[in-house]
Amino acid sequence: MAMLVTGSMAKAGACVADPVAVSARPAVSSGLPPLPPLPPEQAEALGAAVRAAFPEAAGPGIIAGVMTPEGIWTGAWGAADPDGGAPMEVGMHTRIGSVTKTFTGTVLLQLAEDGALSLDDPIGRYVEGLPNGDRISLRQLATMTSGLLSYTRADAFLDRFFEDPTLTYTPGQLVDFAIPGSPIFAPGAEFDYSNTNTVLLGMVIEQVTGQPIGEVFAERVFAPLGLGGTFWPGAETALPEPFPQGFTLQGNAATPEAPSNATHWNPSWGWTAGGMVSTLGDLLVYGQALGTGRGLLGPETQQERLRSFPEPAGYGLAMGCVDGWIGHTGELPGYNTTVFYDTTTDTTVVVQANSDIPSGDCGDEAVLPDNPTGIACASPASRVFGALSEALGHPFAMP
Repeated sequence: MAMLVTGSMAKAGACVADPVAVSARPAVSSGLPPLPPLPPEQAEALGAAVRAAFPEAAGPGIIAGVMTPEGIWTGAWGAADPDGGAPMEVGMHTRIGSVTKTFTGTVLLQLAEDGALSLDDPIGRYVEGLPNGDRISLRQLATMTSGLLSYTRADAFLDRFFEDPTLTYTPGQLVDFAIPGSPIFAPGAEFDYSNTNTVLLGMVIEQVTGQPIGEVFAERVFAPLGLGGTFWPGAETALPEPFPQGFTLQGNAATPEAPSNATHWNPSWGWTAGGMVSTLGDLLVYGQALGTGRGLLGPETQQERLRSFPEPAGYGLAMGCVDGWIGHTGELPGYNTTVFYDTTTDTTVVVQANSDIPSGDCGDEAVLPDNPTGIACASPASRVFGALSEALGHPFAMP
């Protein structure tokens, strides 16, 4: 059976050394920051890193950017539309998949900061009928320790989704797919990356605020940071112009010789776990704000978030951490995104790809016919992000 990949951060590494110092850093101005270009020597090194990694990535195009206190660098490579020949361009809108989880977690923390809810509230207070609903806390949902099965691993959901990727789902329907297979462990006993957790948090946010989730994101995250290119699509399948076509080997119709075009698959299946759309400039601004909390959360709340990772590292309050790099990957049919902030150097790195197809030594995973071997398996944006982190002198490595 085809698997629905949605992106995750597994446990690994070592983490944030000084949360107080990180939360005290100044915020970046809204929109693409008015920073100078990075020095030519550094820009050339970053470009060379992408050019070396891109041929090993199984995707038609890449958009990448790096923002440091010294300046900014961006670039685009490959094709946005392989059939029509349109090139990839900085500023194109892509689906960002599970990077959406960081937005959902941020709003949850804002509401806790406001006193509208507590992270220790049981989910059963807000959503009825869940296994262990009286014992699973909102904190456990955010840290992926609830024990609720991810609906994207439920056969009933996968069969329906891949039979018709244009179908619209409600959040309640998504959660219902997870209930028959839950719980998979007692609340707090283990870690298991589950999209069900973040959909439930979105349901809580709507209930507490009395607003549709798209309005909440716009008021609490997009507007304060000036994210003019970031959108909540709901069940809308169209992407804002300009956008690249997205390709996948997931689904019933795809073959290695003929990947499926997933550009206009209905995003409602991901909801607050993976539905958002954004651009490089917005994600650079957001990535730095996600790391420092500036413009989003008070210092104490941000410090709690930066201390939430398991020792020595792993997944905390709706984001992951490896050796001082904090952020998230986003992987869904057709697109792959990485947004990471280096807490040691105040550097943000964003990569967008119009493919979620892995490459390298990927075991039983479907790969393209010209798949390179002898290299670790990675999705396109993750492979390029790894190369950029090495060029920056702080390699991101999952042990």
